[in-house]
Amino acid sequence: MLPDHSSLNVLLAVMEERSFTRAAERLGRTQPAISQAIQRLEAELGETLIDRSGRDLALTDAGRIVFEAARRQENLQKELLSRLGELRNKAAGRLVIGANESMILYLLPHLARNRRAYPQVKLVVRRSRSSEVPDLLLSGDVEFGVVSYPAGDERFHSQVLYVDHLAFVVARDHRLAKKKLLTIKDLEAETFVAHNVASPYRDAVLRAFQEQRVPLRMEIEMPTVESIRLMVQAGTGVAFLPRVCVDQDLRQGVLKEIPVKELKLERKIYLLSVEKRPLSHAARAFRELMRKELAASRA
Repeated sequence: MLPDHSSLNVLLAVMEERSFTRAAERLGRTQPAISQAIQRLEAELGETLIDRSGRDLALTDAGRIVFEAARRQENLQKELLSRLGELRNKAAGRLVIGANESMILYLLPHLARNRRAYPQVKLVVRRSRSSEVPDLLLSGDVEFGVVSYPAGDERFHSQVLYVDHLAFVVARDHRLAKKKLLTIKDLEAETFVAHNVASPYRDAVLRAFQEQRVPLRMEIEMPTVESIRLMVQAGTGVAFLPRVCVDQDLRQGVLKEIPVKELKLERKIYLLSVEKRPLSHAARAFRELMRKELAASRA
C-alpha cells in the first residue's frame, strides 16, 4: 500500500527545512506530531528514511527514493490544481522557470512583458545551477529552463532566447580603459577575477590564452557574477563577463568594455522545455509571447 499524501508532505518539509522544529512551524503542527508522522511512514514502508545519527539530518538510500517520489507527487498536485484553475480562468495559472543568476537577466524583459499581458499568472523563477536544469525539467520542478548551452538531448525542446557575447571589462580608471582594441598579449600582466564554476566559455578563454602562449593569471575566484562585477569596479582585477550582466555598468560608465582581437565569443542563451510533456496554459502563452518577440526582433 502506498503512503498517504500527508505523510510524504511531512518528509518533504523535514528535509527541505533540515529540521523537525522548522518543519512543524511550516506545517502548523507540533514537533512530536512531525516526529511521529515520520516514524509511522518508516514503519509503513519498512525502511529507515532519515539518518539522525549525524549533526545534520540526511536521507538514507531508501529516503532519497521516497523523497524524490514525494517531490514528483507534489509537482503533479500543483499541476493538477493549476490546470483546473486554467479551466476556470484561461488567463490564470503558474509559471516556474529555472535559471542561474546571470540567466535571470536575459529573462527579465520577457517576464515583464508576460506579466503585463497575463497579470494573474504567478511567476516563479527558481535559482538553479545550469547543470541542474535538465533534472529539474524532467522531475517537473520547472516548466522552462534557461541555459547557455544547447540541450543536445532529444528529450528537450530548445529555443534560442538571446544572443550575447563575452565582454572583457575593466574599471573606468584602469590603465587599459582608454584603449580601443587589445590583444591577448596585452593582458599577460593582468590579474583576472574569475568565476569558480566551470563552463564552456571559461574553457574557451583558457584555450585562447594557451594558444597565444600567454599566462592567464586567475588569482581571484568568486562564486557569483555580481561579486566579480564589484571586484572589477573596485579595480581589484579585470574579467570576462556576459555582456548583458554588465550592460548597466557600461552605460553608467563605471566599467569599460574593450574588444580583445583573438577573443570573439558569441554566447547563445536557450529556453529549454521537455519535448513530449504538454505545457500548461501559462507556459504556452509565455512561449508564444517569446516567439512573437523574437520574430519581431529579426524583422
